[in-house]
Amino acid sequence: MSGKAKRKISVDILMTILLLFLNGYPFWGEVAHEWAGAGLLVLFIIHNILNRSCYRRIFKGKYTPARIVLLTTDLLLLAVMLIQMYSGIVLSRHVFEFLPAESGLGLARRLHILGAYWRFLLVGFHLGLHWNMAAGAVCSRLASERRKAVPQACFTAIAAMIAGYGIFVFFKRDFPVYLFLRSEFVFLDFSEPLALFYLDYLALMGLCIFVAHFGRKLWSKDSGKN
Repeated sequence: MSGKAKRKISVDILMTILLLFLNGYPFWGEVAHEWAGAGLLVLFIIHNILNRSCYRRIFKGKYTPARIVLLTTDLLLLAVMLIQMYSGIVLSRHVFEFLPAESGLGLARRLHILGAYWRFLLVGFHLGLHWNMAAGAVCSRLASERRKAVPQACFTAIAAMIAGYGIFVFFKRDFPVYLFLRSEFVFLDFSEPLALFYLDYLALMGLCIFVAHFGRKLWSKDSGKN
């Protein structure tokens, strides 16, 4: 693996960890939340610099259905990340308190809620669409050894069970309510066990990865037949 590939994967792993940390706002508090958001902003800029070649390829090559879905997901994620950056800076009371933000707080708060929930799902889909590249670079040797002892169907079954629980979490955590801003107030359970919270969010991310990864496999098969 090249040095650049290692840097890309390291940045992506750190971004995913920070994303999960940000979703755990009730456990870490406002100050930690803001600093984690600022860190995610820095990593997001680095991520785009390291992957700048993707922007140069936008107007090149043939657009298959799978590529359209991939590009649409990436552009939506880019838009959501920009919205989160703007709303987070406007709402900041610690990291960016030196910046003037006396107006637009109501809009920023609504955008921040929308962005937080859409960002989480889109990051999961983004990871799923790029899963072969990401997982292959990190775990290819380990996976190949395990396949000798464990059938691929077992891994698929485990992934399906995680995805199934993720569907339950999607409704349990009221994602449909916040994705469409049917409520401007997010219910936070400060007494909830930390392990249960992150188990739920990991399962929901697993659901997004599962749908995107296996969906892309199906699109690839259909494209091959055509």
